Amino acid sequence: MLDPLPWLILLPLFWATLAFVRGPGRGGRLAVAGLLLQLALAGGLARQVAGEGERVYAVGGWGAPLGIDLAVDGLSAVMLLLAQAVALPLAVYARAYYAAHEEGARYFWPLAGALLAAMNALFLAADVFNLYVTLELLGLAAVGLVAASGGAGPVTAALRYLMATLLGSGAYLLGVALLYGAYGSVSLSILAPLLGADAPLAVFLAAALMLLGLMLKTALFPFHFWLPPAHGGAPAPVSALLSALVVKASFYLILRLWLDLFAPLATVAAAQLLGLLGAAAILWGSLMALAQTRLKMLVAYSTVAQIGYLFLLFPLATDTGSVASASAIQGGVMQALSHGLAKAAMFAAAGTVILSLGRDDIARLGGVSSRLPLTLFTFALAGVTLMGLPPSGGFTAKWLLMSSAMHSGQWGWVVVMILGGLLAAAYVFKVLRQAFLPVEAGTQFKPVPRLLEWPAFLLALASLLLGLRAGEVLGLLGAG
Repeated sequence: MLDPLPWLILLPLFWATLAFVRGPGRGGRLAVAGLLLQLALAGGLARQVAGEGERVYAVGGWGAPLGIDLAVDGLSAVMLLLAQAVALPLAVYARAYYAAHEEGARYFWPLAGALLAAMNALFLAADVFNLYVTLELLGLAAVGLVAASGGAGPVTAALRYLMATLLGSGAYLLGVALLYGAYGSVSLSILAPLLGADAPLAVFLAAALMLLGLMLKTALFPFHFWLPPAHGGAPAPVSALLSALVVKASFYLILRLWLDLFAPLATVAAAQLLGLLGAAAILWGSLMALAQTRLKMLVAYSTVAQIGYLFLLFPLATDTGSVASASAIQGGVMQALSHGLAKAAMFAAAGTVILSLGRDDIARLGGVSSRLPLTLFTFALAGVTLMGLPPSGGFTAKWLLMSSAMHSGQWGWVVVMILGGLLAAAYVFKVLRQAFLPVEAGTQFKPVPRLLEWPAFLLALASLLLGLRAGEVLGLLGAG
């Protein structure tokens, strides 16, 4: 029987290599076929975890501590499903996008395959060193995708992104070295029982360095300086991949380490600090999105804001085992899933508008409602999730977080979430209002293929339907 764990890493490497061998700009069909198989494998793995609990796979038959283990539980199964479910429609979208706009297509498919292989390996890694390796590979592939389109703007943004990802990875690796020096192991399963509140100072320093590096990679305020130019300046398929998936991978690591490894070291003060940074990200990112004049930059700053919600779970999950804590963790993961789907749809819709109009000035979007109705509806549907309106996955996520805050008496976070929802509505309706204005004189809309519009619509629809199937998602999250 085919074991999905190693093949979720090997398959994207296989089609990425073939795409590279076939030559620049080629490999789209192979990528779509590979992603279909990856989605099936991730679905089968999720069913196994739901029925049997956590699974461990010893690479080459040698498990930890001598060899390398791959492990999957409910959290990693959910994130694997998200990665394949977002990447598949984006691959279909990218084929149509690069057929109409060749800039950046040259090495998109090999780099996208490498990125997905690294991401799947990250979700399956069971030791802190291999988490570093996969995190580094993921960052380098993402930087390559940003720089691939060429030009001063994208290359400058890619260099800034490279600096941020190397600083983050360096801090994380230094923390790994300190942990290995203290305990002689890098395995999560071996380290977890050894760490306690009486751990040596070097271990506390390791935790701080690793979390700080990961916050930089996640672009949590005030470490977000690299994200808007990278996401806003890259081609639309790249922006969608980065915003929907790449920043979620580093957040996944923060959550995994906080819950599984550093839980005995976590303090209320540290959790509150993460919550305050998340609240600042929500408000600052939303205000900056509202101030933007370019469509993709608005969507990029929206990502800065939505990342903030993910970090509100930490001050709400300090009472381990309580109803409020469980609700907060569920809400944070639901926010990651719903934002991943919605933001991929929103960037894809923005890319379609830009291809048709030849510009992304928000003030000059008049006529989009009549010429690109499905694309505008997609943008609005994704906005429903970002605002947190029912029945979307964003509503479920924010309701779980607010329920946790009310249950634990932390009403300040409720106020922040309500303000964030209102600001999200303001910047989404800023775009919609302009799109319903009459067409400017002399504006020419180029026809766009349906394969640019329908994948984005399906992603936005999935973010809405996620709220209706939240029970199944949360049931899988609790497995293992």
